[in-house]
Amino acid sequence: MDSPLEFQEQSNGFSFQSVFDKQSGFPKEFLWPDLVSAQQELSEPPVDLEGFFKGDDEATKQAANMIRDACLRHGFFQVINHGVDPNIIRDAENYMDHFFRLPAPEKLKARRKPGSLCGYSGAHADRYASKLPWKETLSFRYHENSSDRVVLDFFKSILGKDFEETGMIYQKYCEAMMDLSFAILELLAISLGVDRKLYRKFFEDGYSILRCNFYPPCQEPGNTLGTGPHCDSNSITILHQDQVGGLEIFTDNVWQTIPPLKGALIINIGDTFTALSNGKYKSCLHRAMVNKHEQRKSLAFFLSPREDKVVRPPQELVYSVGKRMYPDFTWLNLSRFVQNHYRADDNTLQSFINWSQSVNI
Repeated sequence: MDSPLEFQEQSNGFSFQSVFDKQSGFPKEFLWPDLVSAQQELSEPPVDLEGFFKGDDEATKQAANMIRDACLRHGFFQVINHGVDPNIIRDAENYMDHFFRLPAPEKLKARRKPGSLCGYSGAHADRYASKLPWKETLSFRYHENSSDRVVLDFFKSILGKDFEETGMIYQKYCEAMMDLSFAILELLAISLGVDRKLYRKFFEDGYSILRCNFYPPCQEPGNTLGTGPHCDSNSITILHQDQVGGLEIFTDNVWQTIPPLKGALIINIGDTFTALSNGKYKSCLHRAMVNKHEQRKSLAFFLSPREDKVVRPPQELVYSVGKRMYPDFTWLNLSRFVQNHYRADDNTLQSFINWSQSVNI
């Protein structure tokens, strides 16, 4: 298999060459100075969705209360009995190898264009020159329209007919993630005390991104990160991580690991939903570690509204807080800001607000 670190992406194109042939020691582009290790494990019970799907009012209330507690503290929770076929999850994880095992020139057919959210990226070297993440990614767009199989079309058009089956697997995976997103949105609404269909309706004509993350083994895992500390700028993220583990969140002033829980999916709040909840639920800083002996894979489904839709909290949440915490904005402007002007961190939303006001968007 081609190592994802055997190339450097250049602004005038892409040229593959060995990072390690050019220097001794660990490549400086991937160094993250002063890394602090996680000090404990986030130990919280998963949210069981079985009763919600069965229409059990008491179980729904309990699930919403657990979600509220998690979102008030750090914005991360795991769900079980989530209704997603485990075979779909298994296939989606396994089929990542179909792409990441391709020779470098083949993978580069899908390379991400500047400013785009979709396509292939090796270590995000097209965007950054230092603190590169030790990973490869493949991202593609999804929107809910039964007559428009955008994921399947992406794979067929970019990688050819040999990837038709792969495209179909990820089309089904995205459809399942979208269904689960609607359930999570209802529970979030219930937990906030607003109309339970409010957020679901807001996202019905939106679009999402699925990102396949591949983290190769790293001989010096204490020197680098698979994904640097950041808050997601989208609305909610649904993450499947394999059993290798590596996800960590910063809460209670320490880094804490979220260990893999077989059959569970991880949900976290993004900046856009922070604005939609008028700041009641805040996105949380998180990162991904790498492993010395094993490769790691994860699948992140990023839910976002339609690009031109105005992000604005319901009046009930404005009244309960006493003021608007964030001005109106569109997802298009926030996503462009992150892609073109700012490396996501724990202050992305406020930095975007400050920037948008300075340029009078």
